[in-house]
Amino acid sequence: MLQRELIAAVRAAATADAGMDAALMYGSFAKGEGDAHSDVEFWLFLSPDAHARTDPRAWIAALGHPVSYVLRNEFGAHVAFFDALVRGEFHFATTDQYDEVATWPERAAPAEDMIVLDRSGRLATALAALPERMPLPPPGAFVAEYCDPWANWLVLAAHVLRRGELLRALDALGHAQRHLLWIARRAEDATGHWLTPSRAAERELDPRTLAALYAATAPADPVLIAAALRAALAEGRRCWRALAERHPGETPPPPEDLLGALEALLRDTPQAHRGS
Repeated sequence: MLQRELIAAVRAAATADAGMDAALMYGSFAKGEGDAHSDVEFWLFLSPDAHARTDPRAWIAALGHPVSYVLRNEFGAHVAFFDALVRGEFHFATTDQYDEVATWPERAAPAEDMIVLDRSGRLATALAALPERMPLPPPGAFVAEYCDPWANWLVLAAHVLRRGELLRALDALGHAQRHLLWIARRAEDATGHWLTPSRAAERELDPRTLAALYAATAPADPVLIAAALRAALAEGRRCWRALAERHPGETPPPPEDLLGALEALLRDTPQAHRGS
C-alpha cells in the first residue's frame, strides 16, 4: 500500500533531518483504521532555525514518491497529492508549538502509534496530557452545544427555501445534518468518531437511523430539500426525545412549540407540494 510506503519514507526523512526534534502521525493509520482511501497525516516539529530554512515543498518532494501538486490548506498544513490521488497532510511546526498539542481535544490513538520520532521526549509529554477520547458534555450542556444549533439551522433552512434560495437552504441543511449526526450518535452511544461524526457512520449506526439520515439529504431541488428538512426534523426530534427520556431532569426536552411550528411551516412550504 502506497500509504505505508509514505509513512516509512517520512520516518526515514524525519530521522535523517538533524533539525527535526519530533514527528507525529495522526489520523486513520495511527488509529489502525487506514485503508487504500485514507490520507497520511503528520506534524513535523523543527527547531526554529531549521524551520526557517526548510522549504516544505522540497522536503515533501524528497520523500521519493511522485507528487502532482502541493497546496496549503485553510489550517496552514501543506497537502500533497501522490499517485492514485493519495493525500498527504504535513504540518511543519516549530518546537515552540508543543504547547498547542496539549490543547487538542483528544489523542484518539495510542501515543506509541502516533510518535514517528521524538528526540527530546517533549512530544511524548504533550501527548500524555491528552485524553484518549474527547470528553462529551453532560446532558444539559449537550443540548446547548448540539441540539439547539440543529434546530436553529433547520429554521433558517426552511425560511431561505421559501424565499427560493436553494443553495443557501442546502448550506443551512448541511450544518443541521452535521449536528443531527452528533445527536444520533449520542442517542445510540455510538461516539467513537466524535470529531468527524460522518466517519464510519455506516458501520457504527443502526440501519434505521442511517435510513433517516440518508433521507435528510437532498440535491438542489425545492421539493427534495423540503422533504429532507422534514426528515431531519423528525429524526432529530426522535433522538432528542430519547435523550430526554434517558436523562430525566438533566436533558431538557425538545422545544415542542418551536418544532411544531417548524413542522407546520415545512408542511405549508409551497415548493413541498410541487407536482402533487
